[in-house]
Amino acid sequence: MNYPYVTEFRQSLVEWFEKEKRDLPWRHTKDPYKIWVSEVMLQQTRVDTVIPYYNRFMESFPTLELLAEAPQEYLLKHWEGLGYYSRARNLQAGVREVLESYGGIVPDNRHEISKLKGIGPYTAGAILSIAYNKPEHAVDGNVMRVLSRVLNIHDDIALPKTKKIFEAAVAELIDPENASSFNQGLMELGALICSPTSPKCLLCPVREYCTAFNEGEPENLPIKSKKVKMKHISYDVYVCEDEDGRILMEQRPEEGLLANMWQFPMVEQEDDSLIKFAHHHDLNVQAHQQILTFKHIFSHLTWHVNAYYMKSKTGEKGEWLTREQIELLPMPVPMLKIWQAIK
Repeated sequence: MNYPYVTEFRQSLVEWFEKEKRDLPWRHTKDPYKIWVSEVMLQQTRVDTVIPYYNRFMESFPTLELLAEAPQEYLLKHWEGLGYYSRARNLQAGVREVLESYGGIVPDNRHEISKLKGIGPYTAGAILSIAYNKPEHAVDGNVMRVLSRVLNIHDDIALPKTKKIFEAAVAELIDPENASSFNQGLMELGALICSPTSPKCLLCPVREYCTAFNEGEPENLPIKSKKVKMKHISYDVYVCEDEDGRILMEQRPEEGLLANMWQFPMVEQEDDSLIKFAHHHDLNVQAHQQILTFKHIFSHLTWHVNAYYMKSKTGEKGEWLTREQIELLPMPVPMLKIWQAIK
């Protein structure tokens, strides 16, 4: 593809980014490990949410070696509330691979870095360009939105194959001298100016090179087909306390949604859920009351939760833990909500 004004486009974008960029903690380092952590946290998660998690994470795991050695429960406790917990497990697995296979140095080329657990094409390009200033593409939703408008690309960005079109475009457009500021500039432009609705075109540093702006309808791009249909499941959650003040807990399986996280026993709603639950755990339930009803939305799944508190004599089955022990466990957001309610 031949892009007119490519030099001017690069210069305008890089100069704007270096002048207007937000002061974010991961922008004070070129350490590829720290940039890797920030990029993983920023997947599916807003910048404002990530900042305190990133700072706390870096206090506990300032080096790759410390993260590699951390017990998984301690790691997940640092991730508690951020969601998409497989990110944390994959990050730790990837860091261990760096220590085992690359002498503790994050690879500086796409071929090797892409072999690491949890590093896809975007994260690879982000680390290579931001930490190592390599002219490598890093295409996320922000970048696709900006370039669909600048270059008038009408391909459906919900289709995985479309990303290749944008990766090829970035590979040609990227500033070989300032790859870090160029890629971050595209991301920042999408985050601050070139928003999904009502883009702030008059503040945009590259509007004169933008086809959609010149044609007057930037909000019509990008083209994105509808998402997968949402699935709904209803659950009863039981907070069961014994005569010694210990509470029944269970750990989720090692695979799947919220893997290895801890929760109060949770069963799909039925007319006789409570009877089955008590029978399964060999419990003598003395009284129970509903404490909370809420819904929790995942990307393709919604939980409808009814939470109950009950007193019981200790059963033989399951993990009965003190409140102090429960405080140390990594729990997903729906369980933390229930925990706050009973505390």
